[in-house]
Amino acid sequence: MIIRRIAVLGTVALLWCVASFGAIASSRPEPGAMLRDWYFLMNELVRHTPTYSPPVASRSFAYLGITVFESAVGGSDKLVSLAGQLPGLTSVPAREAGARYDEAVIISAALSDAIVYYFGNTGPTGQRSIKNAKAKWHAAAIEGVPTDVVARSEAYGKAVADVIYKWSLDDGGAEVQNMGFPFELDLPKGEDKWVPTNVIRQQQYPLLPNWGSNRTFASPSGAACATPGNPTYSTEPDSQFYKEAVEVYETVKAATPEQADIARFWSDDPMLSMTPPGHWVSIALQVGEETNLPLDENVDLLARMGIAMSDAFVGCWHEKYVYNLLRPVTYIKREIDPKWEPILNTPPFPEYPSGHSVVSGAMDAVLTAFFGDNFAFEDKTGSPDGRNPRFFTSFNAAAEEAGISRLYGGIHFRAAIVDGLAQGRCIGAYAVALKTRK
Repeated sequence: MIIRRIAVLGTVALLWCVASFGAIASSRPEPGAMLRDWYFLMNELVRHTPTYSPPVASRSFAYLGITVFESAVGGSDKLVSLAGQLPGLTSVPAREAGARYDEAVIISAALSDAIVYYFGNTGPTGQRSIKNAKAKWHAAAIEGVPTDVVARSEAYGKAVADVIYKWSLDDGGAEVQNMGFPFELDLPKGEDKWVPTNVIRQQQYPLLPNWGSNRTFASPSGAACATPGNPTYSTEPDSQFYKEAVEVYETVKAATPEQADIARFWSDDPMLSMTPPGHWVSIALQVGEETNLPLDENVDLLARMGIAMSDAFVGCWHEKYVYNLLRPVTYIKREIDPKWEPILNTPPFPEYPSGHSVVSGAMDAVLTAFFGDNFAFEDKTGSPDGRNPRFFTSFNAAAEEAGISRLYGGIHFRAAIVDGLAQGRCIGAYAVALKTRK
């Protein structure tokens, strides 16, 4: 019942993701296989839902991870609830003592509701895919299960999803207007400050400027893992700032085919991909499938990853709007070469620190703590989009490559990458410290 579904771009991806499951669901799926199938679908929804920029995607993965984790706690003699450990989550529904429950039915019910809570604003194709998934996967989950067990399990899964959703509504990120771009904003003034990097009208103000004040999960606040700050702005050729700009300029101009491939492999653009958070979820799904993780370990991993990646983007966005630093393309065109162009599209928000580096540092912390140092794996996330798989000797190596890919692509200075990775690992350590097991 293990199914690989890292789908291609476009309408067919979502529909095929659901249809292929229904085609083989002649026997009941294992709970872990069903969980992975739901996550594969959600990763496709990320790329088809307009508001799903990386911070928004990371938030949803956090609540989804906590939902499936808490749904599984009552049926495991190994797991400990996160209630009381996460701000505002004081309790979750308990199972009826001595009553029989079915884990696959619980997961199906919990995620059937959660996917609507967190992806309800997706487009028509996404809506059809959600509807089809709920119908097909519900039928597979309840096959052969006594009616009373189905009713009890579904009620429990839905109750957990409802409690987590209501808890999510006051964290500061529940409502995203205008795809996250302010209608008005007083932009900081100064030669070193961010300015728009494209002519798209909506993006003349930066993305989600208040995201850094959202409620965090495991880290104390968005300011908990502060960065040291970018090198002092300067146009002097012997300054650190100028040298880092020249490094970006020269690296892009002389980029090797491998460097260009690395930049594109980790590009993870919103609306064209599953975004950086979804890329790391994809890695976890691949590794979990290859290692055949049991359900209790699978939900533990996905919950910790969701928590860490969401906190990472809150922390990163907090720092971005402390420094409001201009992008390399702005500086290089103004001070070095007006005809220069980066390999990747420059995102519409301040440069420092690098968001992909922060989330990758956090994922390195969580995945390394879970699987150990020097855990080798192959990442096939980009294969359906024509990018060759990449092999890594460890999660640390993958995080480092994800970070430097932003320099290869011409959208970040080195300090944003180095400091971003460090910030992410600091934030990830808080998720690692959560007590999830007895």
